[in-house]
Amino acid sequence: MKIKALLAGLAMSMVLPAANALAQDEIVVYSARNEHLIKPIFEKYTEKTGVKVKYITDDAGVLLEKLKAEGTRTPADIYLTVDAGNLWQAAESGVLQSLESEELNTNVPANLRDPENRWFGLSVRARTIVYNTNADVADKLESYEGLADENWKGRLVLRTSKKVYNQSLVASLIASHGEEKAETIVEGWVSNLATAPFSNDTKALEAVAAGIGDATIVNTYYLGRLMKQKPELPLAIFWPNQKTDGVHMNVSGAGLTAHAKNKGEAIKLLEWLSGPEAQVDFAGLNMEYPVNDSVALEPLVQSWGSFKGNPLNISVYGELQTDAIKLMDRAQYK
Repeated sequence: MKIKALLAGLAMSMVLPAANALAQDEIVVYSARNEHLIKPIFEKYTEKTGVKVKYITDDAGVLLEKLKAEGTRTPADIYLTVDAGNLWQAAESGVLQSLESEELNTNVPANLRDPENRWFGLSVRARTIVYNTNADVADKLESYEGLADENWKGRLVLRTSKKVYNQSLVASLIASHGEEKAETIVEGWVSNLATAPFSNDTKALEAVAAGIGDATIVNTYYLGRLMKQKPELPLAIFWPNQKTDGVHMNVSGAGLTAHAKNKGEAIKLLEWLSGPEAQVDFAGLNMEYPVNDSVALEPLVQSWGSFKGNPLNISVYGELQTDAIKLMDRAQYK
């Protein structure tokens, strides 16, 4: 009996290290970024390193609640999502942990990452003005604030205020101007609407192309997607606020979960995602801007020209998100 117990113990001691080694070769990612944008990148990482990346995709809010509910039992090592407001909420909810990485700090500009290093931007999306080239308005465009002027009455198209992208934009207005002036600007937008707000950026762009309105505010990659399908549409980008604080910048990004089981490998993956090799695809597949400025732009993105981005630390979008939502409600921005 003693010999059998000894042999069983030896067998178990051999199995456990093997199981632990296997676990170390897999990283689990909860991703609000669509599968077709992450699958080829993770496959490339596995091919390069031998480390498997298992991912679960869903809406940002659903995944955040899942992380909260799972607590210490979560299998997730990385939380990947879109918009700094969502990243800030995750960090403030306690589901992300701070990490130290010289490589991430070098690759990701300070204003595009959490001041406490709980999350890092991995691609940049500019939310800018797009106008109808047949409307003869290019010389009348200047800024986000300018779209509130009376001469834009009945000419502005917007996406709904329910989307976090517009909540972050309004949060940036509060940060730049204070709440009172920001509310006046949003009230001006609402007063100038050509039609009720649309459910997404693509529909807003199509409305402008159809002449329903003359200009809209969208993330640039929506324009890129649409123009690849319909290059004949009379749409063009205008970079606003070039004489003041610059174009509104946002990110998709990721952080290390608070209870990551494979912390070391997860940090290595985050570092690789911020590096030149991965950035080409991480940004290019969605026609976004790389967060790492050493990386060449996707050709269509490059054709839009250069611009000055707002240097504001984007964590403020989360800090002021509740204020922004209340402000839009008061301004009757639906």
